[in-house]
Amino acid sequence: MVTETAILDALRSIIDPDLHRDIVSLGFVKNVKINGGAVSFTIELTTPACPVRERFRSQAMEVVQALPGVTGVDVEITAQQRHGAAPSVALDNIGTIIAVSSCKGGVGKSTVAALLARALQREGLAVGLLDADIHGPSIPTLFNTHHPDVVTMDETFLPVVVDGLATMSLGYFLGEKPAVMRGPMVSNYVMQLLSNTDWGKLDYLLIDLPPGTGDIQLTLTQRVSFDGAIIVTTPQALSLVDVARGILMFEKLEVPVLGVVENMAFFTCDGCGKAHHPFGDSSGTLHDRFGLDTLARLPILPNVHNAESRDAGADIPEFAQLAERLHRAVGMRRGDHAGHPEISADKNFITVKWPDGSESRVANRVLRLSCRCALCVNEMSGAPMLDPASVPENIEAVEIVPLGNYAVSIAWSDGHSSGIFSWEHIRRIADESSAAQCGCGCVHTE
Repeated sequence: MVTETAILDALRSIIDPDLHRDIVSLGFVKNVKINGGAVSFTIELTTPACPVRERFRSQAMEVVQALPGVTGVDVEITAQQRHGAAPSVALDNIGTIIAVSSCKGGVGKSTVAALLARALQREGLAVGLLDADIHGPSIPTLFNTHHPDVVTMDETFLPVVVDGLATMSLGYFLGEKPAVMRGPMVSNYVMQLLSNTDWGKLDYLLIDLPPGTGDIQLTLTQRVSFDGAIIVTTPQALSLVDVARGILMFEKLEVPVLGVVENMAFFTCDGCGKAHHPFGDSSGTLHDRFGLDTLARLPILPNVHNAESRDAGADIPEFAQLAERLHRAVGMRRGDHAGHPEISADKNFITVKWPDGSESRVANRVLRLSCRCALCVNEMSGAPMLDPASVPENIEAVEIVPLGNYAVSIAWSDGHSSGIFSWEHIRRIADESSAAQCGCGCVHTE
């Protein structure tokens, strides 16, 4: 006779490709029921849009069906619900809320948000898009809906649906008039648009934030339970400097940064067919400096400014890639129960205890000299700008702020506070320092 233990043991062979653990130890398998030879159970995924959900289903049916005594298998696939306070019941039926942000204008953030929404919609998901930029709303232009009739019912707005995509923007109410307002008034309008819109049941709600780190961002992140944020940037040095500001803002507000979208990163030459990077190739720089994954590198394309059709962006494969990587990033955040590195500091060393029990230690001055921020390294050439003689021998870390599971921000006693050190960077510098001290080329662990 088949037993629950045998079923769970069989299901342990199914490994989540992102979390690198089996679905039983991750707690995905629930409600196992046995009725003679008929077996049923639920696999609760981290996100309803999990790209491997059907693979999990087929693998689960195959391994359980192979058990002696099993005559039939029924697998139900569900997903975890978003947790946290929301400003109104209008958000209760929204599966995932994502902030699309940039700390510098002109990087194509709103276009990325609109075409990402279309890419998610083409997967069969129910998607909404909120334009939270009060002073410069872009959604009416991107969707060619400049003067829609917004239906209001008992102080509730119905979203403007454009080819199946639910949208809302203050630009729908203002038309061509400017939004002359400031301070709390701006934030109140954004909250009204968000919480008073009857979004219905959505798989994803993307919120297109205004550029910068001001009142709107602060109000939304304090009152809305975001599943994460993606930061849109371009390869220019000035844009990369602003990425650090966005990361620090979201982490201080306890919104996980899921990754970076590098827009206008390259173009493909019609003549030679090669990819060219007019602003420099910073693909490695972003990960090395911030420890964040690049969710997509988008090309420079003419006339990418219309999202009114469901097929908008369908000819740009990078947007499908962005949608899939967003699903994976959300899933990894929700399923991340492995623990984060623990960091501490004394007068001489920075010490990191890794989740696997190992430990790395690096001298304060060595780590300070390895800083890759814009004040220490030229963003365009990669040449060091920090004079080692300016860093005191007795430098100490005066504040350490963990940034999710990817990096830490360290403020030093010499007044330098713009450095973000990825965990990978700290481990590498510690290993290199240990090998250098040994002199024999081997790597020593503490």
